[in-house]
Amino acid sequence: MRLGVLDVGSNTVHLLVVDARRGGHPTPMSSTKATLRLAEAVDESGQITKRGADRLVDTIDEFAKIAASSGCAELMAFATSAVRDAENSENVLARVQKETGVRLQVLRGVDESRLTFLAVRRWYGWSAGRIINIDIGGGSLEMCSGVDEEPDIALSLQLGAGRLTREWLPEDPPGRRRVSMLRDWLHSELAESAASVLDAGPADLTVGCSKTFRSLARLTGAAPSGAGPRVKRTLTASGLRQLISFISRMTTADRAELEGVSADRAPQIVAGALVAEASMRALSIETVDICPWALREGLILRKLDSEADGTALVEIPMTDAETRPAKTKGDRSKGGKR
Repeated sequence: MRLGVLDVGSNTVHLLVVDARRGGHPTPMSSTKATLRLAEAVDESGQITKRGADRLVDTIDEFAKIAASSGCAELMAFATSAVRDAENSENVLARVQKETGVRLQVLRGVDESRLTFLAVRRWYGWSAGRIINIDIGGGSLEMCSGVDEEPDIALSLQLGAGRLTREWLPEDPPGRRRVSMLRDWLHSELAESAASVLDAGPADLTVGCSKTFRSLARLTGAAPSGAGPRVKRTLTASGLRQLISFISRMTTADRAELEGVSADRAPQIVAGALVAEASMRALSIETVDICPWALREGLILRKLDSEADGTALVEIPMTDAETRPAKTKGDRSKGGKR
């Protein structure tokens, strides 16, 4: 089965086309990205601007045509933090469906966390034991822990790298004082959530996924992406501290010249590094393994599972106004399967 996964994030819209079958390894066939910075296309009232919505509609329409021409039997289209947090998200979603024919579903933060955990579990297998996973996005941070494919605890916090850059580090370079203030604030913000994750049980393996973690690992000496996904990559707390000291004194333009940092990620890599550092410190972790699979792969795996057992891909109709979660600082799910 050829599937398309269209992921509308805070920074980019990403179309991943894969050949997939239940029990097999999803094989990527093509990957197409567009940088929209949707989280920045929000006005003072918290609504996505007309220009931002126009660009989103045009991009989704273009990517839907690419998926069709690629022979995709189905296009799974999901949006995360930027659309989820927007005050006019229902209007934007309705416009996308009307003008492109694509039904864009909004994932709750906890469902992002759960689906990403599924991908991480499948990548490392049962022998990994209890896994704690950390996922740093543009708008939110997800943390979860579990021994099965469904995590025992899944949390989503509004601590994404892009969000914190806009709110805390507007200057370029950010300045030592602002970096120190953000460090202290993150330490306080993460204490309760990290304690909840640790209460679920000690980890046998701690994993970091997302582009932010991959970039940070590369900057501290991990193998480049060209070496392939199965090369072991890690990020250490000591290496991360040294890196923060280095990149926090650089301008965005200089950071974009570093190997492993794209121009799109350069503005927010300092905040991302601080979130990674704070998460690892709060969880008493010295090393994380970098997983090449994350949310998109989790969506594909869940789709294949749903085809086999007849369950819905997403359990909650998250584009319906009456079921959209309240906009809170933290979003969490406990207790395994729901």
